[in-house]
Amino acid sequence: MMETVGMILCGGFGKRLRPVTEKIPKPLVEIKEDYTILDKQIFDFKNAGINEVYLLCGFLHEKIEERFGDEFLGVKIHYVIEDEPLGTLNAIRLGMGSLNDEKQCIIRNGDVVADLNIKKMVEEGEKSTFPISMFITQMRSPYGIVEINGDKLVSFKEKPLLDAYINGGVYFTKGFIDFGEFKTGDIEKTLFPIIAKENNLGYYKEEGLFWMAIDTSKELETVKKEYESRTDKPWGYEKVLIYTDKYLTKELYIKESYQTSFHYHKKKDETMYIISGAGYIEFEDSKEYFTKNDTIRIKPGTVHTIVATENTVLHEVSTPHLDDTTRVKDYYTR
Repeated sequence: MMETVGMILCGGFGKRLRPVTEKIPKPLVEIKEDYTILDKQIFDFKNAGINEVYLLCGFLHEKIEERFGDEFLGVKIHYVIEDEPLGTLNAIRLGMGSLNDEKQCIIRNGDVVADLNIKKMVEEGEKSTFPISMFITQMRSPYGIVEINGDKLVSFKEKPLLDAYINGGVYFTKGFIDFGEFKTGDIEKTLFPIIAKENNLGYYKEEGLFWMAIDTSKELETVKKEYESRTDKPWGYEKVLIYTDKYLTKELYIKESYQTSFHYHKKKDETMYIISGAGYIEFEDSKEYFTKNDTIRIKPGTVHTIVATENTVLHEVSTPHLDDTTRVKDYYTR
């Protein structure tokens, strides 16, 4: 099987985020204290089994090199510097040209924060008959919409998901891309439309996940709000919803084919409410399968791991012991 490397487009000026991006490139914008867009993207690559990443840089590239060096989170980092900004196609072309051998690539826009399952995208891309696959996501209306019936307005919907899909800014390619005569411009506007017309562009989609391209201060504030009480995990994320002196409620998102550590709580008594998805909780000597709307109680001292066979969202309601976790076995390096 061909090795997969990551590439991240980091060369933009981020003009619509000024003054934030006057002294740092957009991928180094913090979405949480000391946690940048690029931190999350490399973290996601690491937990998808990708151990080598090429950062396609330009504007203020020295700031990125200063933060990440030659290795970050155990991931080997390479830098490809574009002296003159000539569009995403040229940056990717330079990145491809820096590879010693033909390799599969996951290419990401450096301003996208998303919970997509990169490991699954690679697996499906490898099985696909298409040489290139694009992650697509359902478009959310930037405005509230109204519904009408005859001559009257009957309801309001606040920024709903629409039927249309958009380019999610993540691409998988089997080996080198044939750029043809193109050398500059944005790949989304030059090469991809031609590949699509030739029936050589596939897609990968996941429903219901968090996705945001950070182009403006409004989008940055949306992502920062998401991360106020959220911590990314190798398997997804956990988010504190309610924390009082009487009880604690967390939201856990576990990606398909991932699992939490094998762990127990000394004091915490918790009940899992499955909001969506499917999987099972594995105990020391048994498994309990779950689907949407199931409820599972886990008493203190019970060693367990939660395994997702589909993307899973669950709410964990427990006694207020926020940091009461003892890991018996961890499936990821942290």
